[in-house]
Amino acid sequence: MNKLSAIHSSGRLSAVRHPPTAARKPHTSSHHGRTLEDPWHWLKDPSYPQVDDKEILSYLRAENDYFDEVMSPHQELRETLFQEIKSRHVEEDASVPVKDGDHHYQWRFEKGQEYRSWWRKPVDSANAWQCFLSEPELAQGHEYFRLGGWDIGPDGSQLVWSVDTSGSERYQASMRPVDGGEARHLELPDLMATPFFSMDEDSLVYVVVNAQWRPWQVWARSLSGRVPDRCIFEESDERFRVSAGLTRSKQFIVISTGDHATTESLVVPAHSPWESPRVVSPRQRGREYSVDHAHGRFYILVNDVHENFRLVSTPESKTGPEHWREEIAASDAVYLSDIDAFERWLVVSERSEALDQIRIREYGGKEFHVEFPQQVYSAGLGEVPEFNADRLRIIYESLVTPRTEFDFSPKDRSLTRLKTQEVPGYDANLYETKRLWASVRDGARVPISLVWRKDRSECPGMHLYAYGAYGIGTPPGFGLARVSLLDRGFTFAIAHVRGGDELGYGWYRQGKLKHRANTFNDFVDVARHLIEAGEAQAGRIAISGGSAGGELMGAAMNQAPDLWGAVVAHVPFVDVLNTMLDADLPLTPAEWDEWGNPLQDIEAYELIESYSPYDQVRANDYPPLFVTAGLSDPRVTYWEPAKWVAKLRHLKTDSNILLLKTNMQAGHGGKSGRFERLREVADEQAFFLLAMSELTS
Repeated sequence: MNKLSAIHSSGRLSAVRHPPTAARKPHTSSHHGRTLEDPWHWLKDPSYPQVDDKEILSYLRAENDYFDEVMSPHQELRETLFQEIKSRHVEEDASVPVKDGDHHYQWRFEKGQEYRSWWRKPVDSANAWQCFLSEPELAQGHEYFRLGGWDIGPDGSQLVWSVDTSGSERYQASMRPVDGGEARHLELPDLMATPFFSMDEDSLVYVVVNAQWRPWQVWARSLSGRVPDRCIFEESDERFRVSAGLTRSKQFIVISTGDHATTESLVVPAHSPWESPRVVSPRQRGREYSVDHAHGRFYILVNDVHENFRLVSTPESKTGPEHWREEIAASDAVYLSDIDAFERWLVVSERSEALDQIRIREYGGKEFHVEFPQQVYSAGLGEVPEFNADRLRIIYESLVTPRTEFDFSPKDRSLTRLKTQEVPGYDANLYETKRLWASVRDGARVPISLVWRKDRSECPGMHLYAYGAYGIGTPPGFGLARVSLLDRGFTFAIAHVRGGDELGYGWYRQGKLKHRANTFNDFVDVARHLIEAGEAQAGRIAISGGSAGGELMGAAMNQAPDLWGAVVAHVPFVDVLNTMLDADLPLTPAEWDEWGNPLQDIEAYELIESYSPYDQVRANDYPPLFVTAGLSDPRVTYWEPAKWVAKLRHLKTDSNILLLKTNMQAGHGGKSGRFERLREVADEQAFFLLAMSELTS
């Protein structure tokens, strides 16, 4: 096994020339009687989402060239890591078939292909698999490609799909017979993701975005052309985002609208999508709920009496709260996160003590939980398209156990393993995982999930990861790529900080708005706990996070720069104050319930300014830093990481390497393709190893 000291031969991170310098141009704005200076404001192209300013593009390309010059001497290490990670992927792979109506469905990766192909065969046929959608064919000629999704009509004859070829998350849809034939492009401007078929066999339903990339309208299209396209719902509140889909029973279309604090659901009969939507329960500020349907009743997860939600049901025709019947009471200890209503059972996804649980409940009230073997794991309901299914698909994994699919029989409570992800060269017996708890500065207890190789060194390097926002927890699941670091002596750890939902919905609320600093403090205190516990050493902890997790990286750098040996911030949301002050930017109004509205609230202004990584850059020493961006990114616009790097270059007092790599042909998720995207992972790991090697010299 390679130890950290063994990477000295890889060389050092060093600059061959001075890094690019972004010009400083005076720009000020005033809010609440205060002046905000932003000399790198010019990096925001006024024609965005079109980016064609020559000076901006020149600077971004200069940074990319600088990245290449710094990293090219280490190409052998980068290629070694890439090949290691790639070798753990099976070249020819296929999913476990899933039954839906008269067909089984499956995806496949052919040898050497970056993208999947999609297959189906009749249930009563043994060997009549047919490829009905080929992503490799659709991706030809595109540097970036992402399948938004696909859907097949109720009679099984028509196929619709959507693709994004720029990373902008604006999709183009096409349609053709499933069995083949010429595809026709559907003129659906500003399409969000994939249209889906209603149950009347003549209609497509789709969601569109406005100029600010806010999903705001739901439309129906008659495939026969008997009536013009019709907007069946429009959301006028600029904070709310809209989505739509079928209930599992396929009896209703559910239109969901909401922000980060309030939601509302409307229903339309799936066999009559042109009807006006009916509100299930009118929106109430601070109340969130979601809806499914079975046996003439709507099943509703709602946080009206407790932040961890309860489950209620109500007749189709009487959906007001006065008609709600409680099915599962709310609890301090159990967070109810999702509901799936099948013909025979309700499947409730929940979380307790930062671990996933699956509750199976019969409609008569009898219930039980699925039992799992390990102490630290991730589990959830897999793909089960049929309402009348007699078995459930369960997905299970842990930090040492690759993704495993089971068929679960609620009748006899038996788990039948269908497939464990094949990982060539991986031996789970060489690794160990555990859960720790850190007491942080305000007395809260933060869970930490760890995995390491059993023969690791006594003073290991550590890769510490966190996200901590939007109530999105980080499950302790398996990672093919991280094995390369584990085999070089690293421990991998997840800090389940506030802002996620690992310990319930309250855990999320304790990391948003006026409590946002808890997320950053938790992360720093987790690192200090790991140092005190002998799991890590100060200055030899490599940290990473993306998007809102990239904001966390910036805040952690500002708060405790001496703790970190290297930092990677992917598409980081670091220019928080300026973004939240700009109501014309994509997403900003919808984000005020997550971060606060500094336009109207001086306290929100002061709080955001106090932690915004861009605004808090000072003339200090900072650890080695690698930042990524996507030119087409609609979620975290490219100029946020670009401005942050420019300001750091101007003010930081150390000689540590600072790199910015902007993907000029992609968005928030980086490169597409199952292998090509691994090069970005290899670059991150190479950066960690090289930066950490500096510390052991």
